[in-house]
Amino acid sequence: MTIPPQLPPDLRAALAGLAHGVSRRAMAGRAMAQSRAYRSGGSSRPIATRDDALAYAFTRLPATYAAAAAVFNTMTATLPSFRPRAMLDVGAGPGTAAFAALAAWDSIAHVDLIDANAALRRLALELMAAAGAAALRTAAQVPSYRLGDALTLLADAAPADLVTVSYAAGEIAPRDLDRFGQLLWERTAGALAIIMPGTPDGHAVTQRLRGGLIAAGAHVAAPCPHDRPCPLGPTDWCHFGQRLPRSRDHLQVKGAEVPFEDEKFCYAVLSRTPGSRPPARVLAPPKLTKAAVTAKLCRVDGVAAATTPRRDGEAFRRARSWRWGDGVDPGGAPKRGGVSGETG
Repeated sequence: MTIPPQLPPDLRAALAGLAHGVSRRAMAGRAMAQSRAYRSGGSSRPIATRDDALAYAFTRLPATYAAAAAVFNTMTATLPSFRPRAMLDVGAGPGTAAFAALAAWDSIAHVDLIDANAALRRLALELMAAAGAAALRTAAQVPSYRLGDALTLLADAAPADLVTVSYAAGEIAPRDLDRFGQLLWERTAGALAIIMPGTPDGHAVTQRLRGGLIAAGAHVAAPCPHDRPCPLGPTDWCHFGQRLPRSRDHLQVKGAEVPFEDEKFCYAVLSRTPGSRPPARVLAPPKLTKAAVTAKLCRVDGVAAATTPRRDGEAFRRARSWRWGDGVDPGGAPKRGGVSGETG
């Protein structure tokens, strides 16, 4: 099942209930400060109160949920037999990745969460208590959400089939990043999903963790079609885009008029066992003309611009359906990977 990019009904309803009576104008001011912090590196430090956490939920949570949904959609394609029972979400914030994971895998029966931000943790417990999934409601009751430093809490966390770190690895000090990756992998019984902002810095952090984990024996399940070093040059970076609709509250708090936004993100999925990787991944929106389709592809032998002329008939029709982020076989049909409605 493909997860849609918009927030699920139970999460939307819980957020609406918590925000009842809260000034959208005041929320917008808090959101602006958080946006500045996000653009400078994704820190959650400006989120100190319940109102701060709600402002985050109405501005950034929809986009980070959409990115997580896209990554999990890709995982269901490249790891088709993966059926996690337990999840560990590191840097969990308001529980965004956990909500998306439960939408992707109804097999998840237990969720553990870690974050250093008390306001986001409190919000997560309220949201999970109203969730449709029993595993999320249980996590709110126990609670299974531990507050504290990720490196410290990871050291004694229980292993989980699915481990996620979404938009949080950038807050780890560079000197601790290799150790962080090692701890994540030690707790991963099945697959680890790393999601970062779609920026050069996000790409650099993702690639550093990816390289260290491959050296530790991990297999890359996505997005790369290989376990080799990233073939992109120093001025390029691997990122993808997910379009998501904006709700009325989302528009008000962000002061936006366009009814959608495009979230750009980097990611890497590492698994204990090899996945079903496609021969190539589309790294940018393909260019379609009357004469041909040209697509930037990451392949086992490196990155290349593949041009399929219209005269090639069936191959042209296949290439015309390719989208940014798709796993594809240049000689066959595209293997959908979760991003949709993307822009350049």
